[in-house]
Amino acid sequence: MQQSHLTNYHDTGEVAGVDACPLLLVHGSGPGVSAWANWRGCIPILAERRRIVAPDMAGFGFTERLPGQVYDRAIWCRQLLDLMTALKVDKIDIVGNSFGGAIGLAFAIAHPDRVRRLVLMGSAGVSFPITPGLDAVWGYEPSLETMKGLLNIFAFDRALVTDELAELRYRSSIQPGFQESFSAMFPAPRQRWVDALASDEQLIGQLPHRALVIHGRDDKIIPLAASLRLHELLANSDLHLFARCGHWTQIERTSEFCALVQAFLAAD
Repeated sequence: MQQSHLTNYHDTGEVAGVDACPLLLVHGSGPGVSAWANWRGCIPILAERRRIVAPDMAGFGFTERLPGQVYDRAIWCRQLLDLMTALKVDKIDIVGNSFGGAIGLAFAIAHPDRVRRLVLMGSAGVSFPITPGLDAVWGYEPSLETMKGLLNIFAFDRALVTDELAELRYRSSIQPGFQESFSAMFPAPRQRWVDALASDEQLIGQLPHRALVIHGRDDKIIPLAASLRLHELLANSDLHLFARCGHWTQIERTSEFCALVQAFLAAD
């Protein structure tokens, strides 16, 4: 039996209404990423109407790193289930960004009764030919210049890629243990890790949950085709594309993204 991770997480806001359930935010897999780095702009807005739980996934951020840990979908799904158990949460809505979308999807397949609705944003979770952008992200070797280059791949709006942000993300990527676990997680050749994050398409197609699939039309990390395929497979899904937007939908279009998510979660 796998040992549980001591998970670093953010827990804020309140459940609004009898039928509301907590909203679980699952971050992506970029270098130096954490729940706060991914969701800091959205948490205050979404927490106005919901209890928000945003964990650092195993191998990322400040969650415990276990010696010799091999990371896979099963480990990350187990972490979410353990966190729900510890917080005494029976059912959640999930918003998953990129890697986080793949984990949210896998969690819904494994534990369909523990999920109410799914939001998949720039999501992995189906197989696709790895993009040069994703290969560069997973192949990151720490330097400030390399981080600046990656941020330019993430964002359509280059004005967001400031020296301050690059410095912040670079410093985060060289925290003790961060790069060691990150570089061990997605070694070359990296197409296999895209495939390892993909769930069985037949199982995806059997999910009854209402889902919202979101993608930046100019995303260079996860191809638009991945979201189109998820929308095709998920019979109860809506699809929203943001124009002039890259992989950072929640950062590039924060207010619109949050309004879209809130409306979807509140709809009958």
